[in-house]
Amino acid sequence: MEGVTATGEAPPARSPSPGVSLRLVQELEGHEDRAWGVAWRPCGGSSVLASCSGDKTVRIWEHASGSSPASATWACKAVLDSSHTRTVRQISWSPNGDMLASASFDATIGMWEYVGGDFSFIASFEGHENEVKSVAWNSAGTLMASCSRDKSVWIWEVLPGHEFECVSVLNGHTQDVKMLVWHPSLDILVSTSYDNTIKVWTEDGDGDDWHCAQTLGPPGRGHTSTVWSASFNATGDCLVTSSDDLTLIVWDTSADLTNSGSDDSAKWKHLTTISGYHDRTIFSVNWSRLNGFIASGAGDDCIRIFVESESQESAQEGSQSYELVHKHEKAHTADVNCVQWHPKDPRLLASAGDDGVVKIWELVGELPPALSATS
Repeated sequence: MEGVTATGEAPPARSPSPGVSLRLVQELEGHEDRAWGVAWRPCGGSSVLASCSGDKTVRIWEHASGSSPASATWACKAVLDSSHTRTVRQISWSPNGDMLASASFDATIGMWEYVGGDFSFIASFEGHENEVKSVAWNSAGTLMASCSRDKSVWIWEVLPGHEFECVSVLNGHTQDVKMLVWHPSLDILVSTSYDNTIKVWTEDGDGDDWHCAQTLGPPGRGHTSTVWSASFNATGDCLVTSSDDLTLIVWDTSADLTNSGSDDSAKWKHLTTISGYHDRTIFSVNWSRLNGFIASGAGDDCIRIFVESESQESAQEGSQSYELVHKHEKAHTADVNCVQWHPKDPRLLASAGDDGVVKIWELVGELPPALSATS
């Protein structure tokens, strides 16, 4: 039930919420099956959005030249349909926006090159034993990671001439690995899994050996069911995760993350659990690096937005809590599978749902003062 925690208790009283809401900019239709993911191109004006689907395709959407991304001028410019034979589960742009990687249930990773507005298929990577669930690039674009239902995480090195070499296979999860996300500036990789845990992976010195630096989860304070998604804040010292247990958990660190050789097993610690707002699985969470808002998408067809509370009670106790500032009912007519904030515009959000529709939203209302002038 909305407004009741997983333990059956009402959530604590919260400070007044900033006046924000979501305005639907445009519905992007064309996928013939559920839409699993969306990914904004990180550069070049960020006027390009990619989406992927159970229909085995990736669609590329662009807004009309000279128009505002917050206007209903988006159109499908390309359909990438020649690389996969099963569902495309997730997509990820390289940091310079020149390549787009796709993870598929056909156990392969597809790679597309984007030059002059056109796409060309350049490679298909094999190795995982079955469904590839996620693919992600590090901040420098020198490494790519993939994960699979086969319980493994693979690290790929990006070589000249569009060559990729698997340099490490990480086995630590005991179940399906759902999602990967890299730290915003360091070569630290986070994976989430059906085994209810989050694992933090780091490289050993200057070699190609990687190891699990920490496992976040039971026993102790952690998720009690499948962890579907994770997202770093702008500075990379906090991480939010979402789960089938109907909670979001915020983790933080005060350790020196640049010292990858340190065997400090408690670098990441539980900061707070956000509960009492979702009554179905939280499939996606994304922390905006521009406005500080956390967006979540869930199986109840809703999108929710959270922000760190500035209540006097929290300040006096020296604790940190997050408050719900907006709940958008019926954001999709079925499960919301993915939410992604725009990398350049603090007011834009994209979502993908089981209804096969991709939607672009504008955040309307008050933003933090430092960002108001750039919106």
